[in-house]
Amino acid sequence: MAYATSTTPNLQLPNGKMILSTREETMEVSSVSVSPSPTPDLERKVMAVVTASEARGDPPFVCAVEVSRCCVSDENGCSGFPNADLASVLVSNLCFAHNTPFMWKLLEQAMANRLVYPLQVLALLTSRVVPNRRAQPEAYRLSLELIRRYSLSFSLVETGPRKKTIVKSIDGAMLLSHTYQVEEIGFGTSVVLFVFSTVTTLIDCAFEDYGLPFASQSRVVNEGPKYSDLDTRGKHRNHLRESNAFMALETLENISSQKKIQHLLHLVYLNMPATFNNLLQRLRFIETQILSTNSLASVNHLLEKLFLNVQKAINLKYLPNKRNILGYLLNTGPMNSPPSLLIGAGRGGCWITIDIFMENSMERKTSCPKAVFEKLTELITTLQIINQASWQETFQALWLSALRLVQRVGAGREPMIGPLPHLDSRMCMLLAIVPLSIAPLLKEGSNTSNTGGNGILSRKQSLVACLQSLRQFPSLLSPPLTIVDVANDAAKKAASFVRDYKAGSGNAGMMPSNYSSMKAVGNLLHLVVEACIARDLIDTSAYFWPGYVLPAVVTKDPDLMLIQEAPWLSFMQGAPLTGSLQSALMATPSPSIRELEKLNILALNGTEEERTAASKILCGASLTRGWNIQENVVRIVVKLLSPPLTSDYHISGDTSGYLCHMHMLSAVLSCLAHVDVIHILTLYGVVSEVAAALMPLCEAFGSMPPPPTYQSSNEDEVTVYSIFSFAFLFLVRLYKFYEPVNEQLVSGRGGPVRPETTLDRLLLMRDNHVCTNNGRGVNDNNSFHELPSHSVYIDSFPKLRNWYFQNQACVASVISGLCKPKPSHQVANLILNMICRKMNKGEVVVSDSTSMSTGAGTSTSTMTSSSMSESSGSVSEESYQRPPLLPAWEMLEAVPFVLEALLSAYAYGRLSSRDLTTGLRLLVDFFPASVATITTYFSAEITRGIWKSVQMNGTEWPSPAEGLYTFESEIKEVLSHVGVYIQNSYPRGMAPMLPLPLAALGSLTITFKLDKKSDYTRDVVGEALENCATGCSWPSMLIIGALWTQKARRWYDFVIFVATRAPFMHMKEPIAQLMRSCFEAFLGPISGDGSSLTSVRGIIGLMGHSVTNNRDLSPGLLFVRTCHTFQDPHFCSEVIFKLVIEWSSKLTDELVCGGLTQLKFGGVSLAAAICIVRQIAIIGASLLCVAGRALLVQVLFEETVPTNLLSQHEKGSGLVQSSSSMLQGYAISYLMFFSTALVWGIGDKTSARTLGSPERRARMISNHLDFIARVLEGRIVLGCDPSFWKAHVLCFVGLLVRFAPAWVTSVKLDTLQKISSGLRIWDEFDLAISLLELGGMGAIEAVVESFF
Repeated sequence: MAYATSTTPNLQLPNGKMILSTREETMEVSSVSVSPSPTPDLERKVMAVVTASEARGDPPFVCAVEVSRCCVSDENGCSGFPNADLASVLVSNLCFAHNTPFMWKLLEQAMANRLVYPLQVLALLTSRVVPNRRAQPEAYRLSLELIRRYSLSFSLVETGPRKKTIVKSIDGAMLLSHTYQVEEIGFGTSVVLFVFSTVTTLIDCAFEDYGLPFASQSRVVNEGPKYSDLDTRGKHRNHLRESNAFMALETLENISSQKKIQHLLHLVYLNMPATFNNLLQRLRFIETQILSTNSLASVNHLLEKLFLNVQKAINLKYLPNKRNILGYLLNTGPMNSPPSLLIGAGRGGCWITIDIFMENSMERKTSCPKAVFEKLTELITTLQIINQASWQETFQALWLSALRLVQRVGAGREPMIGPLPHLDSRMCMLLAIVPLSIAPLLKEGSNTSNTGGNGILSRKQSLVACLQSLRQFPSLLSPPLTIVDVANDAAKKAASFVRDYKAGSGNAGMMPSNYSSMKAVGNLLHLVVEACIARDLIDTSAYFWPGYVLPAVVTKDPDLMLIQEAPWLSFMQGAPLTGSLQSALMATPSPSIRELEKLNILALNGTEEERTAASKILCGASLTRGWNIQENVVRIVVKLLSPPLTSDYHISGDTSGYLCHMHMLSAVLSCLAHVDVIHILTLYGVVSEVAAALMPLCEAFGSMPPPPTYQSSNEDEVTVYSIFSFAFLFLVRLYKFYEPVNEQLVSGRGGPVRPETTLDRLLLMRDNHVCTNNGRGVNDNNSFHELPSHSVYIDSFPKLRNWYFQNQACVASVISGLCKPKPSHQVANLILNMICRKMNKGEVVVSDSTSMSTGAGTSTSTMTSSSMSESSGSVSEESYQRPPLLPAWEMLEAVPFVLEALLSAYAYGRLSSRDLTTGLRLLVDFFPASVATITTYFSAEITRGIWKSVQMNGTEWPSPAEGLYTFESEIKEVLSHVGVYIQNSYPRGMAPMLPLPLAALGSLTITFKLDKKSDYTRDVVGEALENCATGCSWPSMLIIGALWTQKARRWYDFVIFVATRAPFMHMKEPIAQLMRSCFEAFLGPISGDGSSLTSVRGIIGLMGHSVTNNRDLSPGLLFVRTCHTFQDPHFCSEVIFKLVIEWSSKLTDELVCGGLTQLKFGGVSLAAAICIVRQIAIIGASLLCVAGRALLVQVLFEETVPTNLLSQHEKGSGLVQSSSSMLQGYAISYLMFFSTALVWGIGDKTSARTLGSPERRARMISNHLDFIARVLEGRIVLGCDPSFWKAHVLCFVGLLVRFAPAWVTSVKLDTLQKISSGLRIWDEFDLAISLLELGGMGAIEAVVESFF
C-alpha cells in the first residue's frame, strides 16, 4: 500500500509548542457517549507500534505506515481503510492517556492518508474534547484546526460493514439519532447532522467561553485545575482559553462559508425546520447580545459573516451557469426588463394574464366557486414570483389592468344595451375586488418583511408608490360619465381634509360643514385612493401627495349645494322612509356600515311599508355602487333571504312564518334579479349561499296555494306565486338547469373541461365552505362574510327535490318516460282549459295514458273536442271555469304535459303558430315560474330532433328574411376584423327553417318586454335560447338573431355580440384562426427594424380599447367571450403548442451570421429574444387556462407534449436549426410551467377551488418527470431534435427548482435520482444537486453522495 505524505503543515499551537496535559488533569464527563470500543488486541498492537516509533524518533508518516500494517494483519476482521477501529484507538488514547504532540501528528497523518475517516475522528474528538476544553485548551485548539481542515472531507465510503461501523461510531459519539429524533440514520444523514451539530456546538462553546451561555443549552464543562497567577503555564493556558473562543468563531465562519456546508445546512432547513430553528434561535440570541454588550466588539466582523453565511444557506437557490447558452436563457432577469420594451408585447406584456382574468370574470357564463378577490390574490402572488417583479411593479400592473377594464366601457362610450354586466360590475372590480385582493398581501408582508435599513420597500410602501405613479396614465384615470360626480365628491373630500388640517381645525378627517360647497375635479385615482383608505390599506396622508388635491374654490351659490349626505343624515335622525327620501336613499350609496345595520333592522322588524322600503334601499345604490362597504352590503342582503322564523317552523315545518316577510322578500328578490346585481354576487362568491337561502323559500311558497282572487301575475302585486316565481327563477338562473348532466362531461377523462354549475355542485361548494370554516374554528380573515354553520342538502326539501329529478328526467327522456299519476294530468287539463278559454279556442286535453305517433314524433297527448268531463274523470265542470289555483309545485309538475299537448296540437293542425305562442305567453303570465319548465322542455326537444322543422316565412311564423343576410354579413365583417373567416352559412333563395321547439321558444322570447322588470323571466329563457340556437346547426343562430334585431333595434349590437359565438361551437378552424390572431395581436412584429415601436401590440393589441363596439372588437376579447362555448376544446392544446413553436422559430429567422456565439439576433439582442419567448409562453398559457382550466393543462402535459416529443420531425442542420430547436424547447418549458402556475399557483397550499385539485397537479408533474427520467435512462427513444430535448429538460427542471420547489415534493425519489444522474452527464451538477435537495428526508443520502 502506497501512502502520500501529507502536504498540510503539522499541527501546532500559536507559540510553536505543544504543552499538553496528563490524564490526571482531565475529568471525563459522564454524559458523553463513547463509540464502540475497538478490540483489545488491535489497541495493544497499535500502541506498541506508536510507543516504539516515538522512542526511535520516527516521523509521524513512518509511524502511520507501521500502524496501517497492524490493521492489515488484524485477525479480527478489522482490516481495510478507512478503519473505524483504528480511529477509535487513536482518539481514545489521545484523549487523554497519551495526549502527546506525536499522537496529534500521527492522527493527522492517518486522516490525511485515509487510514481513518475524518468525520469519524472529528466526531470522536468533539465528544471528548468539547466537555474538557477548559481543562485541555491545547487539545481544543488542535481539534478546531482539524475541524477547519477536514470538515469537508466526507468522501464516499464503499458500501459494506465498514461503512455501517463508521456511521454507528459517528452517531454514538455525537448522539445524533437521539438528539434529532431520527429513527434510522444513514451515511448521508450522519454527515448532514454531524455538520449541523458541529455548527451549533461551536456557537455554544464560543459564547459560553465569552461568558454568554445560551439559555436553553446546559453543558457540563471540566474547568481543570486552578493555577497561581504567577504560574507561567497557568498564564499561557488562560490566554489560550481566551483565544480559543475567537478561533472557534473563526473556524465556524470558515466552514460555513463553504458551498458544500451551506448545501448541507440547507437540507436541514428544508427537511427539519424545527431543528434548524434551534440554530436561528442562537443567532437571534447573539444579535441581542451584540446590542447589549461590548464584549463581542472584537468578533463582530466574524459574526456578521456567520449571519450572512447562514442566510445564504437558507436562501440557497439554483443559479444557472451563464457561461453556457442554456444557463444564460434561464438566468435572465425580470420579464418586464428593458429589452422586452422594444419588441414583442412591450411594456406590461408579462401581466396580460390579469387583464384576461378580469375580462373573463365579466362573462356571465363564468362560474365563480369562490370570491374573485381570493382568486385574484393567488394570481397576483403567482405572477409576482414568475415575473421576478417587485411589489410596486406588481401592484401597478394590477391597478392598470383594473383601470383598463373600466375604460373598455367607460369614458365617452355608449354602453352596449342588453342583458350583460355593465359598468357597475367593472367598477366593483376596480374599487372593491382589487383592494380586497391586496389586503391579505399587505397583512402577509407586515408579518414577514423586515425593512430596517436594507433599502427594500415594504409591500405597503410599494402600494403607496404604485398609487402615486398612476398619475402617469391620465387616459386611464378619466371617469365614465355616470361616475364623474362621484369622482368629484372624492376629490372634494380630500381638498376639504387638507384645508381643515392646514387651518388647524379639530375635525380633520370628518365631513366639514361647507363640504358641499367645495368645487374640485376628480378622477378614478381619487376613487381608488378612497377605496384603499376605507379598507386601511393606506392612510389619509395620501391627501397630501403632491398634485393630488388642486386648490379648492369656495362658492356661495346655494344652487351648487350637493345633498349626497343629506338623505342619509335625515334617515339616521329618524325621518320616515317616505317616497322622496326612499328614492334618494336608493340612488345614493350608504356612507358607512351604521346606516346598513339600521336598515337591516327595519327590513326584518319594521312595519310592512318600512320593510319594503328598507329592502329596496339595501338593494339599491348601496349594493351596486357602495364600493367601500360593498362586501358588507352583500352579506346583509344575502342574510335577508333567510329571515328569522318562529320555533314552530323548525319543529313542525310550518311555513306560515314566511308570510310576515312576504313584502320584504318580494322587494329583495325583485331587486336582485338584475344582471349587474347577480354578477356582483358572483364576484363575491356568494352564489352557493344565495342558492342555499333560496331553497327553503321555494319549498315554503311553492307549497302554498295563491289567494282565490288571483288571476294573473302582476309585478306590483305580492302573492305566493310572485314570490315563488322570483325565488325559483332566481335559483335556476344560478345554474344550467336545462342541460343534461352527462353532456357536461368529457368522455374518457372523468371530469368536465369547465365544471358547469349544477344545483348539486352549488350545495357541495357551500358545504365545503362550512367544513372549511368548522375545521378552522374561526372565520378566515380573507373571508368578508359570515360563513354558514350547518350544511344544506336537497333531501331536506322534498318538493324541490321531486321537481329537480323530474326536470332531469324531462331533459334526459321524452315525456312518455315520465310516469305520473292521474292528478298531474288533471292539473294539466285545467291549465290547458284556462289557456284555451282565454284564447276562445276549443279544448286541448291531456289523456291519462294514450300515446300516438305523429309526424312530429311520439306524443302522450291526445287532441279531442269531446266534453271535458269525458277526459277529466271526477273533476267537475265548475272547476274548469276558474283558473287552477294550486300550489306552485303541483303546477310545475303538470307543465311538461301541457307543453307536450300544445306542440302536438300544432303538429296535428289543431292550433296555429300564433295561438301556440299566445298560449305559452298566457301560461307565463299566469304562472311566471313555468318559464323554467318551458325552457327545459323545449331545449330537450330541440336536441332530440323528433319534431319537424317549420318555415319562418312570415305567414305562420315570424320571418327574419328582411335582415337575415345583412345580419350574416355583419357577423362575417366582425369576425374578419379579428382574422376569422367563415363561409356563407345560409343558402340563398331558400326559406329559413327552424325546429318546431326552437321556433316556439324564439317566438315566445320575442313577446317579452325589454324593461328591467322582465329581467327575471327573460334572462332565464334568453340564455337557454342562445345555447339552443348556437347548439343547433349554424344558421339557426342567424335566424334567431335576425328575429331579435327586428324586435329590439337597440339590442342590435348585443345580438351581434351573441351571434359571433355560434361559429366557434361547430367548427374548429375558426377557433384556430382566432388563437393565431391573438398571438399576432399580442406579439406584433418581432423584427428589430423598429416597426414594432409603431404597431399596436401587447395588452392593447390583444384586448382592445372597447367592448361596446363590435366593429372594434379585438381578438382577445372575442376569445374570452367564445372560449366557454367550445364543444371540444381539447384541440386548443395542440393549436397553442404549434403556435408557440411557430413563433419561437420566427425568432431564429432573424439570426445574423454571428449567431448565438455573439448573443445577437439580427437587430435584436439575445436578452430581448428571450423576453419574447417568455411572452409567447405567457400568452399561450393564458389562453390555454381560460379555455379549459385544469383539464387542458393536463392534456398539454399528458398528450400534446409527449406526442410531439416522440414524433419524428424534419431535422435540419447548422447553427440556425440548433438555435431554433433550443428556443422552442425553452418556450415549451415555459408554456408548461406558466400554465400549471396559473391554474394551481406556485406554493404548496393550493386552495380548495374548482380550478383543479392539488393532487392532480402533483400527479401531472410526477408523470412528466417520470417521462423525462425514462428518456434519460434510454428506455424511450425520442423523435425530436436533441437540442430541443435538452433545452426542455434543463429549462423545465430549472424552473421547478427556482420557482416551484413545492411541486417536486410529491415526485418519487427514484425519479429525482435518475434525472439528477442525467443532469450530471450534461455537466449540470448544481441543477442536479438542487433538484435532489427537494426530495425530502429520503433524498439526503443521494444529495451527500452527489458531492463525491
